[in-house]
Amino acid sequence: MVRINSKRKIDNIKMKKKLLIITVVFLNFFNQALAESKDKLYEKIDLFSEVLEKIQNEYVDEVDQSEAMDYAINGLLHSLDPYSAYMSPETFLESQTDTKGEFGGLGIEVTMEAGVVKVITPIDDTPASRAGIKAGDYIVRIDGEQVQGKTLMESVNLMRGPVGSSIEITIRRKGLRKPKIFDIKREIIQIKSVVAKLIDNKIGYLRLSAFNENSSNQLRKEISKIEKNKKTLGYILDLRNNPGGLLHQAIKISDYFLDDGEIVSTRGRKSREDRRYFAERYYPGDTINGKPLIVLINYGSASASEIVAGALQDQKRAILLGETSYGKGSVQSIIPLKNQGAIRLTVSKYYLPSGKSISEVGVVPDIKVEEEGEEFSINTSTDNQLNYAVELFKG
Repeated sequence: MVRINSKRKIDNIKMKKKLLIITVVFLNFFNQALAESKDKLYEKIDLFSEVLEKIQNEYVDEVDQSEAMDYAINGLLHSLDPYSAYMSPETFLESQTDTKGEFGGLGIEVTMEAGVVKVITPIDDTPASRAGIKAGDYIVRIDGEQVQGKTLMESVNLMRGPVGSSIEITIRRKGLRKPKIFDIKREIIQIKSVVAKLIDNKIGYLRLSAFNENSSNQLRKEISKIEKNKKTLGYILDLRNNPGGLLHQAIKISDYFLDDGEIVSTRGRKSREDRRYFAERYYPGDTINGKPLIVLINYGSASASEIVAGALQDQKRAILLGETSYGKGSVQSIIPLKNQGAIRLTVSKYYLPSGKSISEVGVVPDIKVEEEGEEFSINTSTDNQLNYAVELFKG
């Protein structure tokens, strides 16, 4: 018995020595890899400094080094995704300050793609939508000035101006050989997020153009009015050209039409960004009592619109009709910096109940119906997508 115990002790000591050796070897390898990684990073920093110095000394025109650094920082952030960006102290302050009607706008949601400004969506009943700007248009010139090479914020600032002043926008559009020029007058943009009506006295039409703080309450009031009509067969929820907005509003509005189940989840690199949202969080049960629901989407449906459409599709609660949505399925945080500026940084992504990511893919409709004709306008007689949805109710 003593011999066995002694042998076990010797084996344990040998095992501990082996583990210690393996641990030391691993730590040495890890430290070496970390040191090499740091060396490479410092080499790149030195290279950047060298390039900046060459530009300062050799470039044909004088360069403001501070401005060049801002461009470099912004370029780094834009290389991550189209939504991450640098905000200079001036831009950050401007974003927090109420302009009090001093400046007017066009009423478009935009992003940057391939060096030019891309329209995510024109907002309903704004100068841009009335002029005929469409989701997916590329803005290539603003008042004759080339957009290529400018940052998104610079381009947006060019589009701003005094209320009532005019601006010339040159766009490129898929299917058109030549650029198209629009003359638009700037206005104060006021968004009415919900428009509702009864079609043929039996179909509830709900047009949601944004997810603002009061959107869910407005929508609920309109549904209550329509529900008083005992002939109501079902509803059409129109999310076309809706650029999104507040996440909690998307969850509330999804909750209106669901009895239970997951609506959306967010996942990030850090566990604090991981969240799951379920129906019955705000309202118990389906407020339209299981009536048929058709959701209209198009390329201008983004972010919160895609959450609602995707959740209702995955939970088999609605039929989606129209075109594949934009594909903005990410969450950005504004992170202040020491210089009084900030960065807008993507910190997590949205995932539908099925586990699919919205990001860069979008939500695909169950029934694909593309808009037809240059005269196409949402919620008018030329709206072939809405007409198609109405015919589905008629059977």
